[in-house]
Amino acid sequence: MHFPPHLSLIIENFKKLPGIGQKSAERFAFKVLEWPTSQIEAFSQTLLEIQSQIHYCSSCGAIAEKNNCLYCNSPQRSKKMLCIVAHAKDIFTLEETHCYKGLYHVLGGLLSPMHHRDETTLNIEPLKHKIEELSFEEIIFALDSTIEGDATTLFLKKELNLKNITISRLAFGIPVGSSLEYIDGNTLSRALSGRLGF
Repeated sequence: MHFPPHLSLIIENFKKLPGIGQKSAERFAFKVLEWPTSQIEAFSQTLLEIQSQIHYCSSCGAIAEKNNCLYCNSPQRSKKMLCIVAHAKDIFTLEETHCYKGLYHVLGGLLSPMHHRDETTLNIEPLKHKIEELSFEEIIFALDSTIEGDATTLFLKKELNLKNITISRLAFGIPVGSSLEYIDGNTLSRALSGRLGF
């Protein structure tokens, strides 16, 4: 299919977004063509400003705006709990639960020899300083339930000085509302080994 050059360029740019294929990119491009000029200009201006307005908190690595980290600077958040995540976007997922009110630390990825990511590529030194400076009572590892996530958790548990600190990680198990017959063996095994009293 031959689109006009400028429309093809817009489609190609949309395809650079994760999970967006040719058909979705075409739908987005044709939808943008329907927008009034004022809406296109506002969208363009927002994209132009994103790198100057949004940055990563120098303390925890969360996405912040205008040097104002919503987590480090909040007096409502507990300074006794630290949740370690792989990526800044993971914080938003955890915040949607409204269950955690402590501080965060973003590693910036997971250990993965296949992708040439070792401990030097992770945000570990600031984490060590944070643990030394603040008196955390609990550290939660909220990393992916993958080989990389497990390896990173084990590495950090050995690497960090976590004496007299409760260490926990997110529970793994059966999704709410699911039937046992549809649960895979690995998930069921983790649910059994991580079972709680009732």
